[in-house]
Amino acid sequence: MFVVGLTGGIASGKSEVAKVFQKLGARVIDADRISRAVMRPQTECWQQVTAVFGKEILKDDLTIDREKLAGIVFSDQQKRLHLNSLVHPAIIVQIEELLARIGKAEPEALVIIDAALLVETGIYRRCDKLIVLCAAEETQITRLVARDGMPREDAQKRIDAQLPLGEKVKVADYLITNDGTLETLQTEARRVFQSLLTCQSPKTL
Repeated sequence: MFVVGLTGGIASGKSEVAKVFQKLGARVIDADRISRAVMRPQTECWQQVTAVFGKEILKDDLTIDREKLAGIVFSDQQKRLHLNSLVHPAIIVQIEELLARIGKAEPEALVIIDAALLVETGIYRRCDKLIVLCAAEETQITRLVARDGMPREDAQKRIDAQLPLGEKVKVADYLITNDGTLETLQTEARRVFQSLLTCQSPKTL
């Protein structure tokens, strides 16, 4: 099994690149989807998060209102770090379980771990290669405002809260710049995928 990390700044195009890789035959582990699963109502993680942030972050169906929670933690670094300390261990456990399951069933699989905080959490060390998506800050803000309808000020807070892109670039094996069209991004993703297929001596996991 060959494990590749896919990360980058917010609104840099990770999801689109992951879609291309999946269509080309890669197995994709989506950390954002896992984070939603581990915070389902009544799970241990849900109980911990609601104990800290209160029941006011819940919707009528008891699911966590992610936008409301984001509004809290992206305005307070200590609260954001506290939330991460509750959620990230559960996400990492799920990722490891998925890797073990895929490795057993498909030992020759190329697996993509799509996660915004791969470097921050140290999960990138679990990967044979690391891809980092880059986009200009103004591009990120424009996309967040258009995609999520959030105020420019909130978009800036999301960007400022992330690890500086330069720190991620330092440990990257591949860089994909996404300031252009979707077609250009998809073409670059296919190029990187072909390069990954030629990589030698993957780790035995």
